[in-house]
Amino acid sequence: MTSTDSPAAAPAATGPRTTVAMVTLGCARNEVDSEELAGRLEADGFLLVADPAEADTVVVNTCGFVEAAKKDSVDTLLQAADLKAQLKESGGRTQSVVAVGCLAERYGKDLADSLPEADAVLGFDDYPDIAARLRSIMAGEIHHAHTPQDRRKLLSISPVDRDASTVSVPGHALATSSTTGTSVGTDVGVGGPATGPRAVRRRLDGGPMAPLKLASGCDRRCSFCAIPSFRGSFVSRRPSDVLQEGRWLASQGVRELFLVSENSTSYGKDLGDLRLLETLLPELAAVDGVERVRVSYLQPAETRPGLVEAIAGTPGVAPYFDLSFQHASATVLRRMRRFGDPESFLDLLQRIRTLAPEAGVRANVIVGFPGETAADLETLCDFLVAARMDVTGVFGYSDEDGTEAASYDGKLDDDEVRARAEHVTGLVEELNSQRAEERIGETVDVLVESLEDGIVEGRAAHQGPEVDGSTTIDAPPPGVRVGDLLTATVVATDGVDLVAEATGVRR
Repeated sequence: MTSTDSPAAAPAATGPRTTVAMVTLGCARNEVDSEELAGRLEADGFLLVADPAEADTVVVNTCGFVEAAKKDSVDTLLQAADLKAQLKESGGRTQSVVAVGCLAERYGKDLADSLPEADAVLGFDDYPDIAARLRSIMAGEIHHAHTPQDRRKLLSISPVDRDASTVSVPGHALATSSTTGTSVGTDVGVGGPATGPRAVRRRLDGGPMAPLKLASGCDRRCSFCAIPSFRGSFVSRRPSDVLQEGRWLASQGVRELFLVSENSTSYGKDLGDLRLLETLLPELAAVDGVERVRVSYLQPAETRPGLVEAIAGTPGVAPYFDLSFQHASATVLRRMRRFGDPESFLDLLQRIRTLAPEAGVRANVIVGFPGETAADLETLCDFLVAARMDVTGVFGYSDEDGTEAASYDGKLDDDEVRARAEHVTGLVEELNSQRAEERIGETVDVLVESLEDGIVEGRAAHQGPEVDGSTTIDAPPPGVRVGDLLTATVVATDGVDLVAEATGVRR
């Protein structure tokens, strides 16, 4: 679909365009960053292709969150380098493999030195000039990777004094004269006034759901987390920019907007209004073509009553609460530099379910944190039983470079961490299955995301993208299409997945 508000299409090419494939790893925030890079590249004359084997250059947007994600990123870069070598032998196209994203930003020249198979490692500061960087790398010029720095130091410590225009913040780019009116594909741009600023973005996934970035960075100092050091201080996008991009995504066929950030409960604090999200949600839900708005990543200790009411009670906003509990023991939480206890967390859940009894709740927990006792683990397990959440992700603790917790005493050995993680995983699998069974007989609205061999699959309002299970439609109505919103009744479950019978369709 073509946006009528997109910049003018490029003039006819005078020769073959340089092709680029984007490979994205990690979270939905990375997906937005990849689409920004794709928009910049297409605006500067590159041709986006899906298959790395057909690309002149492969850009791997890496994840640097935890050890498993880092390994996956390195493995993907090595696979791309192997493909490059194979194609070179057979006369194929791939000329360069480039690392971007969180792993690249976090380790910079150290990653480049340890991974010579990659032709270059680019940091966030390279994003505004990504096209020029790739062209120089493909021409054989040596790119000297950056020395990693604490990006929190790039902006004022006071949120309201931050000027994000002075730094590169992935996913926040607005078009300039170099990215409008030149080589721009019809899928680049964002809806809004013809003379106003536009976000730079090119969709890489044509599905009916799209992540929409609220903010980047984080001001919290959780002792186990390195993200703030390489993502930087918390920076909100202006509501007008978020709304414009939401309208453009709707013009591209998107029906669910998935609002992403490192901490959505902080949205607006650097703009002088911590309640901006409560006023923004109804406006996003009212965008023509958007059927559902979903908020991700809420800090429990910062989830104020007004925000709970806005998410639970605004038409068109999914009553979905992605709560980063991380643990339940007050002692462990204090060592994590976090706040809370079972009583306050359960009170929050009670307030949510009083307003929206069918609300979806998901959380992540870390097991085996330094100093965690058997009593702390029991407190966590008792909380999980009482909380009745839809999905709980369980992570075994591991040291992360540069974090406070890496220096803590009271470390548990790897076997004990693994055993505790397996115990809690087994518990939550049972609890989450029970919670799914409680939904039998419920009426749900299912966004259809795939049609394959007659099987219709999508997500209900309580199911977030990728991580919360899915709903299969039994005996779907004739002519159902991807992007339809089906009203259905839950009739069976399989773990956290649901089976439902359709009773109506909305296009």
